[in-house]
Amino acid sequence: MSNIAAKLRARRAEARTRRALSRAIDTASSATVRQELLAIAQARHTHMR
Repeated sequence: MSNIAAKLRARRAEARTRRALSRAIDTASSATVRQELLAIAQARHTHMR
């Protein structure tokens, strides 16, 4: 049972991270910061699964 709970917690944490990163990209103060955040998001996406 704890394995299922751990998977749910990990999934929620990933969703929180995606939302936070998306919010940061949307509110980035400059194009350079936005591009850096997009690079981070793309790097995270390749390691997710």
